[in-house]
Amino acid sequence: MNVLSFLITFSLLLLAITVHEFAHGWTAYKLGDKTAKYFGRLTLNPLAHIDLFGTILLPLMLFIATRGAFVFGAAKPVPVNFANLRNPRTGAIWVGLSGPLANFIFAIFSSLALKLIPLNQTLTLILLLLININVVLGVFNLIPIPPLDGSRIVMGILPRAAALKYAAIEPWGFFIVILLTYFGLFDIIIAPIVKTILTFLITGF
Repeated sequence: MNVLSFLITFSLLLLAITVHEFAHGWTAYKLGDKTAKYFGRLTLNPLAHIDLFGTILLPLMLFIATRGAFVFGAAKPVPVNFANLRNPRTGAIWVGLSGPLANFIFAIFSSLALKLIPLNQTLTLILLLLININVVLGVFNLIPIPPLDGSRIVMGILPRAAALKYAAIEPWGFFIVILLTYFGLFDIIIAPIVKTILTFLITGF
C-alpha cells in the first residue's frame, strides 16, 4: 500500500466532493432556500463538508480493501429545505442535478488544462486522477435511488403522491446501493458510462 498515493487520491476526492456539495447549496440559495448558508455550508472550505464515515473512513476502508485500486467517498449532505424554493418541484430537479453537473464541469476544465498546459508526468497523472474522480462521482450520484442526487431529479418529475412514496425508501437507500454494487451495479452500468465519458474528455476533444 502506498500511503502517498492514498493521500493524493484523498485530497482530490475531498476537492471533488466539496465542489459537489457547494453546487447543491449555491443552487438552492439562488432558487430561494438559504438553509445551506444558515448552517455555514455555502462554502468551498472542505472542512465544512467532511463526514467522519463517508469522507474519511469509507475511502480509507476501500483503499485498504482494494489495495489502492479504488477509492470513493461522500461528503456530509448540504441541508436543503425544498419547501423554501420558489418552485419546489422544478427547484428540486436543479438542486439534484447541480452536484453531478459541477463535477462534470470540473472534469471538463481539468481535461482542457491537461491538453493546453505543458505538464510534467506527475502533474499529468494527478489531473487524470482528478478527472476520473469527478466523472465517477458525477455518474454515481445520478443513480435514481434516494438519497443520491438522481432521486431528487426523479422526485421532481413524478406526481406528488408517487414522489412521496418514492422518497419513503430513503432510509434504506444506502443499503440498496451497497447491495446493487455488490451484485455488479458498478461494473455493469456505471463503469461503461464512466469509460465513455473519460474517453471523450481525454481523447475526444
